[in-house]
Amino acid sequence: MKILVIGGSRFLGKAFVEEAQKKGHEITVFNRGNNNEVLRNVEVLIGDRNGNLEQLKNRKWDAVLDTSGLIPNSVRNLTSILKMQTDFYAFVSSISVYKDWIPKGIEEDYPVQTMPVEEADELTKDPNGDLLQYYGKFKTLSEQEAERNMPGKVLNIRAGQLVGGNDYTDRLPYWVNRISEGGQVLAPGNPQTSYIQLIDVKDLSEWILKMMEEKNAGTYNVTGKPMPLLDLFTNIREFTGSDAEFNWAGEQLLLENNVLPWTEMPLWIPEETPLGPNHQEPWKGAFHINIDKALQSGLTFRPIEETIREVHEWIQSLDRTNYDWKAGIDRDRENILLDALAAHELKNT
Repeated sequence: MKILVIGGSRFLGKAFVEEAQKKGHEITVFNRGNNNEVLRNVEVLIGDRNGNLEQLKNRKWDAVLDTSGLIPNSVRNLTSILKMQTDFYAFVSSISVYKDWIPKGIEEDYPVQTMPVEEADELTKDPNGDLLQYYGKFKTLSEQEAERNMPGKVLNIRAGQLVGGNDYTDRLPYWVNRISEGGQVLAPGNPQTSYIQLIDVKDLSEWILKMMEEKNAGTYNVTGKPMPLLDLFTNIREFTGSDAEFNWAGEQLLLENNVLPWTEMPLWIPEETPLGPNHQEPWKGAFHINIDKALQSGLTFRPIEETIREVHEWIQSLDRTNYDWKAGIDRDRENILLDALAAHELKNT
């Protein structure tokens, strides 16, 4: 197939290009020219999805993968052109489209966040503004814009937490790095009940390619099977051969000390406490998203040890002395919290 990738030089896009090339597909990448030195044997078209789309006109592709769509107006303009250039558009959306993650087993028909498209267009007049606070709503509107322009030809990929090499979110990399360093490690939540769902970008890429080959459109939750956080941490410790000891801090202690879920404690969301004043119930379904539909369509998973290995290798390639971690807690604050946890446990013995 001839495949156009919007983005293509970072994380999922890079992984997809590599997987597609292994299978003999012909790849064209459209982006602003950043990080393209990592691409090999790929046609590169330079432009801007938020403005200059001229390079996409008068071309044909068998399928398109949009890895970077967020602004509804951008997806609207892009698919207005692509509807004449291809008959299959795969859009990387997110499970963040859902109005909440309260119940376990959320399926694709669960209510989503949204806003008037006119409001979104007004908010995004400056595409470089602070837009992440509207992430879920914008992803919903982007799905709708694509479907409106290309009815029946859109694959909406509601992805969960992506992991693998080149993971610039640093969520799993933080834990791989911290646990590999050993010693007393502050772990969040309850080891008996805390879960996580992860999807390796290579597994996602293979599934997307399969869906493209079969022209299988529709909306799918695409993330991993629920895994105990303890199992993930134990796998990391075993793979790296570290002497890490996990000190599990309950959510009450963490929240009382203003530890931020998902950022200071990556891959953790409180199970018993609402996330904020706008939420009435805890998000117990955050890591129990229903992926039966994707599994039935052919989604498969590599062993978690392979993902850990690739993340660990990528971390070794970094200048960790000067690396600015985007997620995780610094060691001094971790030590303070470890002391607070020890005092709390002593008080309750």
